[in-house]
Amino acid sequence: MARVYIYQTIYDLAQSEVADRLENRPALLKQLGLNRVPTQQNLSYAWNQFSEQTKTTLEAAAKGIAREARDHDVISEALIPINLDEKEANDDKSDSTVSRAHVREHGSKVVELARRHGFAEFDSDRADNRVYEDEQILDLFSNACLTQGSAHSEGEAGWFLEENEICDDSTFLRVIKQFATPSDEEVTRSVQELQIEDIVAFTELYREAVMASFNAATENILKTIRHEDPFDDRHVVAAVDFTHVPYHVWPWIDKDEKIPKAEYPPMVSGYKEDGEIKHGYTFATITIVGNDVPIILGIEPVKERSAWEPEDAPADSKADVVDVLLDTAQQYVDLDEVLLDRGFYSNEVYATIHDRGLVYLTPVPKYEDDYEAIKKIKSKEGVDAAVKNDVPFAIDGELHHTAEFLYVPATDEEADGSYAVFVTNRDHVAPEEIMHVTNSYSRRWDIENQYKSVKAFLPKTSSKDYRVRLFSFTFAALLYNLWRLTDYLVKLGTDREIRSPPVVTARTFVRAVSQSLRQGG
Repeated sequence: MARVYIYQTIYDLAQSEVADRLENRPALLKQLGLNRVPTQQNLSYAWNQFSEQTKTTLEAAAKGIAREARDHDVISEALIPINLDEKEANDDKSDSTVSRAHVREHGSKVVELARRHGFAEFDSDRADNRVYEDEQILDLFSNACLTQGSAHSEGEAGWFLEENEICDDSTFLRVIKQFATPSDEEVTRSVQELQIEDIVAFTELYREAVMASFNAATENILKTIRHEDPFDDRHVVAAVDFTHVPYHVWPWIDKDEKIPKAEYPPMVSGYKEDGEIKHGYTFATITIVGNDVPIILGIEPVKERSAWEPEDAPADSKADVVDVLLDTAQQYVDLDEVLLDRGFYSNEVYATIHDRGLVYLTPVPKYEDDYEAIKKIKSKEGVDAAVKNDVPFAIDGELHHTAEFLYVPATDEEADGSYAVFVTNRDHVAPEEIMHVTNSYSRRWDIENQYKSVKAFLPKTSSKDYRVRLFSFTFAALLYNLWRLTDYLVKLGTDREIRSPPVVTARTFVRAVSQSLRQGG
């Protein structure tokens, strides 16, 4: 019980919060040496038996343990509750004033923590006599992300301002390519010179190099906050989706004659946005959504076959992409449910998720919008919704599993009388559960907001080299994760709700990282 008292003191918890954690976290119960879960009344009774001297001793021990943990990077200083002195405690200050004071006091340490856990995993494997360190290159890249600048603009600024620590743009781009190239590989030709049948295997080398750094940084981030169990939710939900980074070059020499450009970047594909055909690089991500910290757990570059490519051009299947993303995510988090966009509607995708014992939920791309077609489907009286139970899903002609089709009124006001349809592999959804299940899909919007933030970090580039494009997106996603980590740590220190509006904005964070790198360098 003394250990429990120390734990409560370090994290500044109420007795009810301690009791809840002990009930929901078996590992914590074991670490504190308890054989069974104490009730809040048990805690209250035990601590009332402690003398004032014992409580003073335990509180001093808690403070010392917290400082040791902080000094050995077991926990961040930002996780140690703010102890306002007597004068500050008596001041009538708003929450925002306290938050700003905390950010000013601890912000640089939090940013340094993020920098160390994130940037240190990227290694260009250059010679020891290099002129510019990797941190200096990442400093330039962070500046470019902040201003949506480019290698050229950063190099030009260094020349104009006579800043010796800023390299020229050719050096900058060369090091970026080296971040994305395995240490034992040397690229002698440009990607555009390769044959299409070689490109997927060739670019896989880049993916492995960049993703190894991103995954190591993600693991560091999760270790930093793991003791707080930010994903200790009764129902952990992830969203999977595709996003495109535009490439503003036409792929055809003559579209009518179907003559494509010979050296058009093979990882670029066509996609439709707002009714317009565009071209760009495709990336898939898996992100925690809902009530948890919205961290990107995995990234997968996607090769799609486009109209200007040969019929036998290689392409990634959506089921394989989802499988890889789930493999990555489940290394870190115990998932319960996956939300997908309607573009993932596929028996193979659903089978991949179902085989992992996970629940899926996704809209159906095409459906019968006439209510007459679903009159016979089971519905709840007085509710304009219906469910069709036990719809079979087959793989290779054999039943794989059954799913539920949920019909709910479309939210589009102009879609008079039409319905939106969702599919899920939940076990027999009852009519009274329909609206609850379909309303939960709104949590997927977290990933849309994530893409806006990531794209706001992307620097400008006209490079055709896939390594530059891949590193740019991955580094922007890392900045997003580090921003979320920083905001999470600050919220913990100021006793804010985790899903409340950010205390530290994304752009403020990137600016702080850039300044931290410059000072550190």
